[in-house]
Amino acid sequence: MEQQLSSVPSLLLLLLLFTAISVSTAMHPSTRRLGVVGRLVESDFEVELPPEFVTYLYNQTLDHFNYRPESYTTFQQRYIINYEYWDGPNSSAPIFVYTGDEAGITGVAAYAGFMVELASRFNGLLLYIEHRYYGESVPFGSKDEAFSSTSKLGYFTSTQALADYAELITNLKKNLSAENCPVIAIGGSYGGMLASWFRLKYPHIVIGALASSAPILYFDDITAENAYHVIVTKDFRETSESCYNTIRESWSEIDKVAAEPNGLANLTQIFMTCEPLNSSQELKYYLALRYVFSAQYDNPPTYPVKKVCDAIDGAPEGTDVIGRVAAGLNASVGPPCHFVYDFIPSNMSEFQWQMCTEMVMPIGHGANDTMFQAWPFDLNNHTKTCQGLFGVTPRPHWITTEFGGRDIKSVLRNFGSNIIFSNGLRDPYSAGGVIQDISDSVVAIYTDKGAHCLDLGTPTATDPDWLVSQQQKEIKIIGLWLAEYNARLLSKAHGRMG
Repeated sequence: MEQQLSSVPSLLLLLLLFTAISVSTAMHPSTRRLGVVGRLVESDFEVELPPEFVTYLYNQTLDHFNYRPESYTTFQQRYIINYEYWDGPNSSAPIFVYTGDEAGITGVAAYAGFMVELASRFNGLLLYIEHRYYGESVPFGSKDEAFSSTSKLGYFTSTQALADYAELITNLKKNLSAENCPVIAIGGSYGGMLASWFRLKYPHIVIGALASSAPILYFDDITAENAYHVIVTKDFRETSESCYNTIRESWSEIDKVAAEPNGLANLTQIFMTCEPLNSSQELKYYLALRYVFSAQYDNPPTYPVKKVCDAIDGAPEGTDVIGRVAAGLNASVGPPCHFVYDFIPSNMSEFQWQMCTEMVMPIGHGANDTMFQAWPFDLNNHTKTCQGLFGVTPRPHWITTEFGGRDIKSVLRNFGSNIIFSNGLRDPYSAGGVIQDISDSVVAIYTDKGAHCLDLGTPTATDPDWLVSQQQKEIKIIGLWLAEYNARLLSKAHGRMG
């Protein structure tokens, strides 16, 4: 148990990154995760979509990279199409494809309204593909069977997922007689990482990619281990110095109260937890999760960091540090009570498998560089956790070997093109994102005030000017990609006629 819990903070933070859409309720983080829109979610959470979003199943290849008999096994992969705005194959109208991430695809389709905006502007078809092993796209007939052995989970990789997308798109274009229709990949968070890698690995399939809040540089030692928490701390400190100081002081105060007679019972009452606390550590994990959640999704109109800090600073005069922090928690989550649990990693968690194999992001922090208590990343403990859960040893260097990341400017300047990396700098994961232009066609578009994946949401009349500007820049660049593609297509056709 100690080995499993030793890597909890890193696992919690990665669970913040990797998932998609859901209802807003505080639940056990091993089964409900935070993602594109910043709500606590289940990987199998479903959203009922309007009738123009039509669901299909594709008979997908289990193993794209081997020729053993079992490699030819297939599974049903779910995808969604919206034809509402499409001009059809004869006009070479574009196809906008969401590279499915770590949740059911219906939630992404419901949230990513910016894709609908693109389709309406460019007369495009909308395609959303579910990531293998998530949602309803589970090999071997059921999740229980798929997770029954490491050999069956071994097909659960990002490279297999990208190959899924390539095969499905190719097949779909053929069936629609849309071979000349350009495809643009779009994704947010882990899906944004996949979108950028898809463009790099399959440039003959997609002509460009929009990668929103994609921390492709948070591997190996490319990004400082503490960078995530440094930005969380910066978000809170810029909002309120007194709020920042209160949070920083609260950890030792919680430990102090917990050590007193009936201390845990008192903390249970102060923080209104639904069940009695078993340790101060589980409370601190939960509070830390709420703070990083607030920073990662510090977007309009709610601005959760300000909401938390206003409650901490606005507590009645004479309220002690713990009372102020409890007020901040109530403002963040709200009554009647808070579900606070010991976070125990699960061998039935989809993204935990990915974190235990290839998605090893070394996130941690020291004693004095953030507002949190020290918790450095420990690869040895992470490895022990993964060996205990799945019997596998993580490959922490595989992502940079497979997709690159080191010296990214010179590398992508030489062979990359047509990628937009978008970020909001209040998002802690922007520390591992691309925030400088690499070339004329591999560009970074960021906002100082925005946070995680905000630009993928549905545009509204109340959007702040900086968000409108960010999305307009993205639309303009995508329009240039399509214009260049159509010009080449026309030139090719004239060449044949000549």
